[in-house]
Amino acid sequence: MTTACLFIHGFGGSPYETEPLYTVLEECTDWELRAPILPGHDENESLENREYMEWVSKAEKELEDLLFNYNHVYVIGYSMGGVIAAYLATKYNVEKLVLLSTSAHYIDVSQLAEDIWKMAKDAADGDLFENDLFQRYARRMGTTPMSASIEFQKLVDDLRPYFSKVDVPTLVLQGGQDGLLPPKSAEYIYDSIQCEDKTLHFLPQSKHMLCHGPEQKDLIQACRNFLEI
Repeated sequence: MTTACLFIHGFGGSPYETEPLYTVLEECTDWELRAPILPGHDENESLENREYMEWVSKAEKELEDLLFNYNHVYVIGYSMGGVIAAYLATKYNVEKLVLLSTSAHYIDVSQLAEDIWKMAKDAADGDLFENDLFQRYARRMGTTPMSASIEFQKLVDDLRPYFSKVDVPTLVLQGGQDGLLPPKSAEYIYDSIQCEDKTLHFLPQSKHMLCHGPEQKDLIQACRNFLEI
């Protein structure tokens, strides 16, 4: 094998967030795939007293290992993982970059309010476990330390300038109904990236959990086209 791909999950999340895309790449390629769990994010760990550079360093070590052993390395980052992925792409010889629901800006309050109302309605109707926002945050709901949230904000603030230093082919995907990130986040990232080989792809019916959303097939096809598989 000469090709590898690193997946980086989001804040408070896990590799589950990109699992459908990971599975397709696993089935359609002979690539080495890595989807590490960032420090404090395992089921038996806590985010208490974590510093954001721990998350960056974990992803960086995985990337260094892949670059040492494989000729072609791609990076796929989701949400906070997209910020880390973009930063690493400015330091290392990453050939292609995929950014999913990436956090260049903070919460879209109006959309989040609508999503919370929908979550409450689903709970009343007995459909709470079908709600994607609940699925995304059920494990961490009410347990994420304020210190960890502050570290997440520091990460976004400190690494945001690196989007303007990205000079590798990049695919940016964003949900049109994302309750956590406004569309301007994806537009900012797209405009900032220096490489001319870049694509901004909106999924109008999707929320933050792009890989598990109603336009999953569209997302996967866009990624396959971009990665040429």
